[in-house]
Amino acid sequence: MSSTQASKTGDTIVAEADKAREKLMGDLKGVIDEAEGWLDDAGGQTSENVRAVKEKFIAAVSTAKKDLIKLEEDLVDRTKKAAKVTDEYVQDNPWKAVGAGAVIGVLFGLLLASSRR
Repeated sequence: MSSTQASKTGDTIVAEADKAREKLMGDLKGVIDEAEGWLDDAGGQTSENVRAVKEKFIAAVSTAKKDLIKLEEDLVDRTKKAAKVTDEYVQDNPWKAVGAGAVIGVLFGLLLASSRR
């Protein structure tokens, strides 16, 4: 796999994770807004109406939990894919990886040396 392909795959994974996160945040905000509305409406209602509101709220929370679990599974899957892409890149380009590690080590060493002065 070339470095361009690895970069595109990594960018795609990050973009998909951002979309999933934004969707989840929107869904959770919607659930919260709905719950607040139901609670406001339930103030002067009969016990049967309150039960109906409670059931709707429980269903909405259940849906949010399922979405959160799905997001977690997707995130784990994407992380595994990113790790695989990184591993393939390092396998295909070992000297670039060694060079990058050396550069990072030198920079870290310079930072430590300058902080001790």
